[in-house]
Amino acid sequence: MSSLLEQEIASQPDVIARLLASEMERIRAIIAQLPPFNFALIAARGSSDHAALYATYAWAALAGIPVALATPSLYTLYHAAPRLDGALVVGVSQSGASPDILAVLEEGKRQGRPTLAITNDGASPLAAAADHVVELHAEAERSVAATKTYTAQLAVIAAFAALWSGEPEHRAELERLPAYVAATLANTGEIAQRAARYCDMRDCVVIGRGYNYATAFELALKLKELTYTMAIPYSSADFRHGPIATIESGSPTILIMPGGAVFDDMLDLAHDLRRRNADLLVISEAPQALALATTPLPMPGPAPEWLSPLAAIAPGQILALHLALAKGADPDAPRGLHKVTRTL
Repeated sequence: MSSLLEQEIASQPDVIARLLASEMERIRAIIAQLPPFNFALIAARGSSDHAALYATYAWAALAGIPVALATPSLYTLYHAAPRLDGALVVGVSQSGASPDILAVLEEGKRQGRPTLAITNDGASPLAAAADHVVELHAEAERSVAATKTYTAQLAVIAAFAALWSGEPEHRAELERLPAYVAATLANTGEIAQRAARYCDMRDCVVIGRGYNYATAFELALKLKELTYTMAIPYSSADFRHGPIATIESGSPTILIMPGGAVFDDMLDLAHDLRRRNADLLVISEAPQALALATTPLPMPGPAPEWLSPLAAIAPGQILALHLALAKGADPDAPRGLHKVTRTL
């Protein structure tokens, strides 16, 4: 019998399709109702924070909307909430139950700013506090590690970006998204066998840039949660500013490099790391990138770079799942973790 985590990873194309069918018109209506704002301030934790990191690229690149990530401790521990003049205040949380995310939205309302909740629980405290709510329609996520709720959050953020952009092409690309994610999952069959190679891995680096900077953080978190590997995420640019010195012969290095504006930079880095004899795991659709890999993790392609994070995470999820199994860990119940984490 497959694990809950495996089932939830496999469900992602259906979840995204259901979400887009259920929420696109609601998102369109929310956009029409929002008062003028100058930037979006997003409060989130964990995987939801990585979805927010994706928004810093998608909303800015497609719609020209600057995005800042909130610092919830200012609201809950330091009691020093900043001025939110001009902000659209957004809370992203699969449970909608974390007090610190709720505190940011409540402060936004107190200062008279519009608020938006993106959550899998429309009856949650976060949803109750927000002016507008978009639900993920992911059904209950029973495995502790977030997979389908993460990609559903990305899909909501992508939907706002597409509609804010006003470009019909972006809406058409979004409609093809479930099939794109399904094709990616269909290509992950060999990862189970390849994962065992890394059974003794204690640490690694995960590198992405641009839209997939968020993917690097999310994949690193999945490896930490499920396999207890100290996985450290970087952008390719930041990695060159010092951390590359840590690479030795055989160092496991995961590169997330779909085609797009950052591909040439990532390819240059891959060649550099190959010269250093790093053990490269490469997530890409490009043959020249996969040819450099010790362990290729292929994606279908080509696809719009702005939507690639929704598919690029899938090979990483499968890798983390099967590496956990190879290590004898329970992928549905990582040690010391709970599904809902309530931070202050």
